[in-house]
Amino acid sequence: MFIYLYKTEQIKENITDKVDFAKLHQKIKKRLTSQETFALLDVIYSGEKYYDGRLLTEYEKRKSRDIAIFTTYLGTGIRVSECVGLDIDDVDFKNDGITVTRKGGNQMVVYFGDEVRMALENYLETTRAATTPLPDHENALFLSMQRKRIGVQAVENMVKKYARVVTPGKKITPHKLRSTYGTNLYRETGDIYLVA
Repeated sequence: MFIYLYKTEQIKENITDKVDFAKLHQKIKKRLTSQETFALLDVIYSGEKYYDGRLLTEYEKRKSRDIAIFTTYLGTGIRVSECVGLDIDDVDFKNDGITVTRKGGNQMVVYFGDEVRMALENYLETTRAATTPLPDHENALFLSMQRKRIGVQAVENMVKKYARVVTPGKKITPHKLRSTYGTNLYRETGDIYLVA
């Protein structure tokens, strides 16, 4: 109303120019604390509080896959699209690295530590070896329960389900796990260029 009256010259001066507006603070990004990260991994490893009786069988079937996905996220900081796009051949245990396809199609080797190595080896030797993928999905590293390459939405839902048990007040997504990795890497190294 004021703008209309000012533009039609029914009000002669803009008195709002004299008003100081409150500073808008940037929204604080929610990341997992170290305790929350350990608690999240504990829920994934034990299944405690995550399943009820009817979901236990389902949880046991995908436990090693879920551990491998979460450990890979928290140990490498890759994007969800890069994770679901991984093929078995992209994992190089000789050099402890995975070849990821970045935005724009560029490929890059991302190195991982012992925890990621053990989780990936366990998954490949158990769940993945026991699953016969559907045609055109034979090379996919991570498979869904339908024996197809797991999708972005499925991983996002999985992260939300586990995280809801540990951090009911925070909305944790795969990108938050990526931010957690970046924050932890910066705290350990103090090198922002390495994080970038």
